[in-house]
Amino acid sequence: MARQYRVVQWTTGNVGRPALRALIEHPNLTLVGVYAHNPDKVGTDAGRLCQLPTPTGITATGDVDEIIRLAADCVVYTPSVFDIDTVCRLLATGTNIVTTDGIFHHPASMDQALYARVEAACWSGGTSIHSTGHSPGFITETMPIALGSIQRRLDRMVIDEYTDLTLSETPWTLLGMGFGMSQGTFEQHRLIQARRAIGPSLRLAADAFGPPLDAIDVRGEFATANQDVQVGAAVFRKGTVVAQRITVSGTRRGHPLLQFRSTRYCSTDIDSDWSLRPTGWHISVEGDAPLEVDLWPGAASLQTNAASPTYAANRAVNTVPYLCTAPPGIRTAIDLPSIAAALW
Repeated sequence: MARQYRVVQWTTGNVGRPALRALIEHPNLTLVGVYAHNPDKVGTDAGRLCQLPTPTGITATGDVDEIIRLAADCVVYTPSVFDIDTVCRLLATGTNIVTTDGIFHHPASMDQALYARVEAACWSGGTSIHSTGHSPGFITETMPIALGSIQRRLDRMVIDEYTDLTLSETPWTLLGMGFGMSQGTFEQHRLIQARRAIGPSLRLAADAFGPPLDAIDVRGEFATANQDVQVGAAVFRKGTVVAQRITVSGTRRGHPLLQFRSTRYCSTDIDSDWSLRPTGWHISVEGDAPLEVDLWPGAASLQTNAASPTYAANRAVNTVPYLCTAPPGIRTAIDLPSIAAALW
């Protein structure tokens, strides 16, 4: 990492803000541009956009052509809406891309027309693109591959993700997700989204272990409140939905080999025995070297879920120097070396 890499931050939302802050403070990366989707942010200094006290002299732009003219080594791409046309333009003009969007987790299961288009752009520009692991950037790829490296027989690995929403100040957002409703339903689009987001990561981790997965199965469950629950300014009544779980299972020979279970709840007093835990992850490894692994944020951010965007952002930023030296094409967690942070 002796050389400096010129980097652009693409959008400054929930994950983009901590990514921008990390880029500004990184010893081996030089921020040269910021793309803002929101017109109100255009012209604002990068330091102000990520709440740093000192201005950087780099202001946000909403002009894609201006970003391309910067000829940056890499873009940290954390968009609100993924734009394949812009992605291919950046790649074809010589700029690598690290993205938190999960579209490139598992090239073999991508839409083949899309795969061919992105690969062509990479080879045209001599560039690479990498999707960091999903939810929030390491738990479905980096951790399973690392834990699998000490096994000689893996029977099953279950990744449980817990999100405590009991202190949510935006209950209307929870209502939009189905919380507080009298009947629990999982709209088909939510299960399809879970399959698309998590499934490719599980397939990639399985590829690192050996034979590929046979199938990806997705199911949704809900639990209801045993009593009225106050969430922010709202009250979710007894008998309404206050906990939801989506399970994505990667099966091999008819048995689940890798599972990811996302459990979100706004009350712990529910009608189901889900053994709810604080915000964080629990990984259970069944094999010849069994393990139970707990990963929890620090106490200050445990209830507020404040750390989660930083996990996703930092993983993407730390990957930049490695991706810039990778061969052209779509690069996965298997292709890249172990990512080590250059700390200051």
